[in-house]
Amino acid sequence: MRTTPHRITTRHDDPPRYQDEHRPHQPQSPRHQGVNPRRAETDTPPQGNPYDELAALAGHPLDEFLHEEPDSAEEDWAPPNHRRGSRRRNRFAGLSVAAKSVVLLLVAAALLFLGDRWALLYTEHEAAAKLKDSMHLSAAPEVDIDGFPFLTQALDDRLDTVHITVPDVAADRVSLAKVSTTASDVKINNSLLDFKGAEIGAMNGEVLLSFDDLNRELGASQVTFTGHGRDQVLARGTLPVAGHDLKVAAEARIRRSGDHGISTQIGGMRLDIGDLATYRPGTGPGEGLHLSRKSAADIREETKKVKALFAVPEVVERLGVPKSAVRAALHSESKMAELTGSPRFVKGLMKVNLIDAAMGHPWLLKKIGLDPALLDGLSELTKPELADRLSLGFQLPKLPGAGDVRLQDVKVEQDGIRVRLEGSGLTFGK
Repeated sequence: MRTTPHRITTRHDDPPRYQDEHRPHQPQSPRHQGVNPRRAETDTPPQGNPYDELAALAGHPLDEFLHEEPDSAEEDWAPPNHRRGSRRRNRFAGLSVAAKSVVLLLVAAALLFLGDRWALLYTEHEAAAKLKDSMHLSAAPEVDIDGFPFLTQALDDRLDTVHITVPDVAADRVSLAKVSTTASDVKINNSLLDFKGAEIGAMNGEVLLSFDDLNRELGASQVTFTGHGRDQVLARGTLPVAGHDLKVAAEARIRRSGDHGISTQIGGMRLDIGDLATYRPGTGPGEGLHLSRKSAADIREETKKVKALFAVPEVVERLGVPKSAVRAALHSESKMAELTGSPRFVKGLMKVNLIDAAMGHPWLLKKIGLDPALLDGLSELTKPELADRLSLGFQLPKLPGAGDVRLQDVKVEQDGIRVRLEGSGLTFGK
C-alpha cells in the first residue's frame, strides 16, 4: 500500500471533522466572545487527545482504492452499425472523370481487339476448309493472314498477305512433303460472315520433295537418296532380284520439265551380285552382266571353270583367243597355264557379257558360281524399268479454278529437292 506523508500543523482554519462528529458540543465561555477566533486558536493550546487529531489528518486507508477518477476521453454512445463491412467499397466511384474515361477506353480497346482476333481465326478456318475441299486434300492446310487490324481488311473484302502451307500433296508416284506459298492481293468473295472463296492476285512459294519421304515411299527397293551437288541425287541400297538382294547404285540428274514438273535422268545404274559379277542394264558395250576383277582372277586359277568358258564359242570369240590355242590348252596343262597366265586374259574375261553367252548355254552361270535364276530376273530388269524405279520426277497437281502456277527453279539440297513456284490469277471456292 502506498502511503502519503502528511504535514502536521498546529493551525487549523476549520475545526477537525473528527472532533465535530465525536466530541460533545461545549458552549463557549463568555470570556472568549468577541475575541479573534484565529488568534484564540493559535494562542489556546489544543484540547483533547492528540492522536485523534493525527488520525483525522491521515484520512481513511481505503479512500485511494474506492475513489473513481472520471474518464475525460469517453466518447458519446452511438448505436452499432451492423452493415459496415458487409458490402465492398465501390472503388470506381472514387475515380476522377479522366480516370474513368481511360478505363472505359481500355475496356473498349480490349473488346475490339478480341473481336478482331475472332474474325481473323474464323476467316482462316473457313479458308483452310475451302482449300481442303477444292484440292481434295487429306488434311486441311495452314492459313495465316497478316496485317492488323484484320477487320479493316475484311470490311474492304481484300487481304494484303496470306501464308498457306499444304503438307503431303500427292504428285504422281511421290508425295510433296510441303508446299509453302505466300499470296498477295487476295479478294474475298461475298463477305466475312459468308465466306465462299477468294481470288489471288499473285503468289510465290516453294515445294519440298523430302529425301526422307522418298526413302519411305520408295522403300520397297530399300534405296536411299542423298543430295550430291546442285542438281544431282545419289541412290544407294539393295534391290531384290530372283531371291537375291543385289546392291544397287545410280545417279539421278534433276531438271525442270516444262512449267509444271521436274524430270530425272538416271545414269550410272549398277547392280552388284556380291563380289562375283556386276550387272548394268542396257545393250551397250559396257552394259550387261560382267565378271568382277576378283572373280575373273579367281576363275583363271581354276581349270574347270576355264574349260567351261572355252566350251562356249561366243566366249572364245569375245576373248580373242585363236581356236588352235584353245584346243592346245584343253589338252595340255602347261598350255592352259601359259594361256591364262597372261594379264590380257583377265581383262578380256571381264569384257565378256555373260547374259549373251548364257542365253544359249544356261548351265554356264552355274559352272562359274552364279545362280542361273538370275538370268531371267536380270533379263526382265530392263534399263527403262530400273530407271522408273529410281525416278524422282513429278508433275504439280492441277489447281482448281482459274490461274496458273509455274516452276521457276529446281535445286538439290541436303534435305531434299526444293522447287520455287510463281503464280497469278488463282481462284478457289465459289
